[in-house]
Amino acid sequence: MAPAVDVPELNAVLITRRDDIFAQEKRIDVFSSRQPGGLMTELMGENMMRKDGDEHFAERKIAFPTLSPRTVRNQWAAKFQEATDRILDGLDTSRPCDLVTEFAMPVCGEALKVITGLTEMPAHEMDRVSQHMLDGCANYAGDPEIEARCHAATAYIDQHIDQMTPKLLAEPDSSLLSVQMAAGLNMDSTRANVKLAISGGQNEPRDVIAGMVWALLTHPDQRSLVGAGQASYLDVFNEYTRWMSPIGMSPRQVARADRVLDYDFTEGQRVFFMFGIANRDPRVFDDPERFDLLRDNSKSIAFGAGPHFCAGAAASKSLVADIAVPSLFARFPNLSLAGDVAFGGWAFRGALAMPVSLQ
Repeated sequence: MAPAVDVPELNAVLITRRDDIFAQEKRIDVFSSRQPGGLMTELMGENMMRKDGDEHFAERKIAFPTLSPRTVRNQWAAKFQEATDRILDGLDTSRPCDLVTEFAMPVCGEALKVITGLTEMPAHEMDRVSQHMLDGCANYAGDPEIEARCHAATAYIDQHIDQMTPKLLAEPDSSLLSVQMAAGLNMDSTRANVKLAISGGQNEPRDVIAGMVWALLTHPDQRSLVGAGQASYLDVFNEYTRWMSPIGMSPRQVARADRVLDYDFTEGQRVFFMFGIANRDPRVFDDPERFDLLRDNSKSIAFGAGPHFCAGAAASKSLVADIAVPSLFARFPNLSLAGDVAFGGWAFRGALAMPVSLQ
């Protein structure tokens, strides 16, 4: 319709074209991540994702020892593989299983336990609190039940932070909770960033694991490319996250009035960068609705495009593309769908359930 479209039902202006988002996300002086009254800040605390400039960079730098490619490769990958193998060992091959809840969910939950430092939290609870926080952050209709579940989830996380704090002060490690405390970051920000890691590190990788498997099973020609060595699981990851972006939208607040994209933005206005739509922009991607492992998807902005580029990208690629999905297909080469698969969500999108036969 236009580069920027006002959608009254969302009380927001949507920016949907890939090149526009790529350029405007970097203009933090206009499109600010800081949203004092925004849903994420109100419900989860002011984390680094809701800060800009030096303040954002300082907290991102503190978290880097946890999420750096080197730490992922040298410390987390082996733990990811160990947990994945254990979960695969426990799958019941005599019946169809739900790949979302029985594989993707616990794989991501176990990974987050070691990354965050909340090792006493059960994996299924990690998934629950993540989902309830994400539901809260997308609750633009103001449903009080969704808000209450989100508050309960953040309180539960705080209990586990309180439980692990003395242990990690006594025996520091590379977990996010530990490195933030070692750097002297205030506890409000420390708590908010742990909650951010859970909200961004559970559902999205879970949805990509399940989604990648579904995409390969429903596109046998593309799966054959992987089997023939013409495409890698990283190629599958990159194309799937373009084609079915697990994070479909990221909100911003207009910090100062500006006319751009043929639209007069006013201070305080809410803006949504629509990553999911941008990754199917026909101006950038040929036949964007097609799942194609051989396409050039280097312009995908599934992880963002500016200073808030996903800090957990290396961990996500390692867990999903290097370990979880390859291990699943190696263990169960005859894996097949055992029913219909429904997808849901718009700000965060993924399979709701995925019945599969393992044999």
